[in-house]
Amino acid sequence: MKKKLLIKILLAYFATALICFLLISTAGSSLIYRTVVRSASRRLYAEATSIANSNTRPSASDEESLHRSLMTLRQLGVYERARIWYISTRGEILLDTETGIADGNPATLTDFNPVRLGTNYYTVGRFFQYFDTDMLSVMVPVSAGMQIAGYLAIHVPVTELIAQRESIVRIVLWIFAIVFAVILIFVLYCIRTGYIPLLRIIQGVKDCAGGNLDHNIEVNTNDEYGDLAQSLNFLLRELRESSESQRAFISNVSHDFRSPLTSIKGYVEAMLDGTIPSEMQERYLNIVLNETKRLEKLTKGILMLNNINDKGTQLDMSRFDINRVIKDTSASFEGTCITRQISIELILEGAELFVFADHGKIQQVLYNLLDNAIKFSSNHSSIQIETSVRHDKVYVSVKDHGIGIPSAEITKIWDRFYKIDASRGKDTKGTGLGLAIVRDIINAHNQTIDVISTEHVGTEFIFSLAKG
Repeated sequence: MKKKLLIKILLAYFATALICFLLISTAGSSLIYRTVVRSASRRLYAEATSIANSNTRPSASDEESLHRSLMTLRQLGVYERARIWYISTRGEILLDTETGIADGNPATLTDFNPVRLGTNYYTVGRFFQYFDTDMLSVMVPVSAGMQIAGYLAIHVPVTELIAQRESIVRIVLWIFAIVFAVILIFVLYCIRTGYIPLLRIIQGVKDCAGGNLDHNIEVNTNDEYGDLAQSLNFLLRELRESSESQRAFISNVSHDFRSPLTSIKGYVEAMLDGTIPSEMQERYLNIVLNETKRLEKLTKGILMLNNINDKGTQLDMSRFDINRVIKDTSASFEGTCITRQISIELILEGAELFVFADHGKIQQVLYNLLDNAIKFSSNHSSIQIETSVRHDKVYVSVKDHGIGIPSAEITKIWDRFYKIDASRGKDTKGTGLGLAIVRDIINAHNQTIDVISTEHVGTEFIFSLAKG
């Protein structure tokens, strides 16, 4: 099983902290101890050298100088927490800041030989086996003329140095703990502002991939994660709308295909089994033919919408006279208008008005708008088609004086398969695709189309085209 990113981050963090703690406690402690020893030895060596070269240095042949030096050395010993000796060349401890000046029988160091200390100016040990515990010892010669008269030795217990080391290590560990806490706060902040939003985004993508399009990614930060979440939420909304549109499309197509197919199937079966006598078959065959034409019209409308929405489809752009197209399209409805006594009034800008567009598709737009205007107009009414020019654009208006569109439905008229006033039987033969086709054609031309309608007064559609 894969480790989660958060676990990896926390494990790496605490592992690093543990390694740093161990390094400080071991290698760091040892390094600090050596540094403390070197620092103390240099300081003590400087003090010893200063005293050995001063006028107050002790002298084995001058007891008064020993007493004078004892006071000075004791002060230094208290300050340095050290024990200071003056040693003769034979290893006799003539002066000890702890016991004072030796009487006639001074303590003598066993096998005293300064050469055994080597070239170092300090040593750590028992100092010729005199002490029971390790001491840091610094020894410098005291000269009398050209001869070495004795040695000045300063001893500091190693326990003092260890205490100094532990004090420094504690300070370092406290600093490390503070840094550790600050970094931990930073890590937690990064988890809160970076990792948690990432988890929410990943969960949202998983839900989307699993088909749950209702998921909303709750990331409201003002950074790249917030932008990504907003983009994904927008994508999810688009997918939801697309899914809903697809379901509605399938439902509407199924409904609109089922009705004529049911009629065709019923009439054909009735003719085959003799329910409809032969002398009446022509009438019902015409009904079947009309239903077949309805299916053909519906199929063409769906195919046209698919072609318009296909980004690969190119418009066949050309320069043509929109006034001539309006006249020709109006003429195709002459028979219907005469039957219902509907007049079409043309109010056209000039004798000719050229536009730059797809001739066939704009003709389809005019046909659909005029077909709707006639369908929803009352008998003995009129329809006006007007062209005008404003700001290098041509505007075409198709206005009827029919039943109008209820304000609650005016935003739905562009939806596929939506039928205006279907409940009152005005559009029983329509496909509900006409206005959807009109809108998509105009949008493909990067133009606009608007509708103005008042119920029981009439409706006006106005669309724009590029002037040719």
